[in-house]
Amino acid sequence: MTYDKRHGGPWDRGSADSYYGRGAKPHYYEGPTGFGEPITEERMTKEEIEAYYAGYDYNEKFGDKKDYE
Repeated sequence: MTYDKRHGGPWDRGSADSYYGRGAKPHYYEGPTGFGEPITEERMTKEEIEAYYAGYDYNEKFGDKKDYE
């Protein structure tokens, strides 16, 4: 499946949560990250939640992690 990977979208937010070592908590922004209304899991569609977890899982498997040192 192909996901919309726009900055602030569900896939992007999932991959960012993984990168920063945060737990999975589905959300995204209507606009770019930090702009527009945040959309939380309760208001997300099944497809948006799937995209969030796809981004999170992708970064867990193939991505990088923030080095806080």
